[in-house]
Amino acid sequence: MAYENLIVSVEDHFVGEITLNRPEQLNTFNSALAEELYNALLAMDNDPKVRAILIKGAGKAFCAGIDVNELFGKTAMEYKAWIAHMERPLITISRLKKPVIAQLHGVAAANGAGLVAAADLAIAAENARLGLTAINVGLNCVGPVVPVARSLGRKRALELLFYGELIKAPEALAMGLINRIVPKDDLEKEARAWARTLAAKSPVALQIAKQAYYRSEDMSYASQFEYMNEAFARLCTTSDAKEGVTAFFEKRLPKWEGK
Repeated sequence: MAYENLIVSVEDHFVGEITLNRPEQLNTFNSALAEELYNALLAMDNDPKVRAILIKGAGKAFCAGIDVNELFGKTAMEYKAWIAHMERPLITISRLKKPVIAQLHGVAAANGAGLVAAADLAIAAENARLGLTAINVGLNCVGPVVPVARSLGRKRALELLFYGELIKAPEALAMGLINRIVPKDDLEKEARAWARTLAAKSPVALQIAKQAYYRSEDMSYASQFEYMNEAFARLCTTSDAKEGVTAFFEKRLPKWEGK
């Protein structure tokens, strides 16, 4: 598939890379980018050459939110459909089999911050900033706050939603909104190495782990244990589980089949 607003590639170590490519617009979401990102995520999830997905931005920012040039002249029902279209990639990440890492540099604002929070993992440059900034222009980030709240909890998420401030990477790390901080000049190298390490794990074990986590997230405590135990039992019947344990005893690297 040809993309106009993304750069999509698959590298040798089972890592798929998706680059938001509207640098002059700070990689803001328009309808076309949202559609392409949704399609690219699904394509990566179905590509046997991809075991981990890395999302990043071209130019000086990761993503500054939604392009407000598309904002005006809609009915209430049209606005609902429009914003749902913008948020569909965020929801889709939780439904993919494969893990997704956000590579954050510059600014991630509004829907861009939501994309970072929606990713399974996030690595950031030391000078990166992110926040739910739409309140500052008379709007709000009630969509992006959903994955943010799942990462931070209610009071932290509401503070970001109400005040609209950009927080620095160290504070985001302390809050639990990102996983790692690296020097800005090392971000590309470190993010790719982190993704390669993830892609070197058993793909079936990773996929079962991710799907089980998201599907059980809203269950009761006891029900979540029961569901997770079923997922573990399914994993134990796979070729990768047998290969992993055998390789451990034989003191060699496993050869994953992904089944």
